Amino acid sequence: MKINKCQIKKDDKVKIIAGKDKDKLGKVIQIIKKKNRVLVENVNMVKRHSKPNAANAQGGIVEKEAPIHLSNVMLMCPKCVAPIRPKAQVLEDGRKIRACRKCNEPIDS
Repeated sequence: MKINKCQIKKDDKVKIIAGKDKDKLGKVIQIIKKKNRVLVENVNMVKRHSKPNAANAQGGIVEKEAPIHLSNVMLMCPKCVAPIRPKAQVLEDGRKIRACRKCNEPIDS
């Protein structure tokens, strides 16, 4: 499986563009690069049965997030509040940052 360059980072705000949770917004919790997937807060919730253990003495049904493919999420611009494809921009000091294609606002601080 080919691992693509990921334009999304942890703690970014993203919009779901496909699937059962289409048009929902959320914050990225984790990125799984080997599988080209991303975990988004309160999106793609699934129920898992768990045995009693030290962390959960009762056991039972636990609801948690499941990974979504990277192609099904888009980065949100903090200024124009729209889903965008970021562009790479080189600053005067030589740093590379992500920027919005629409408003040229830097996404990375």
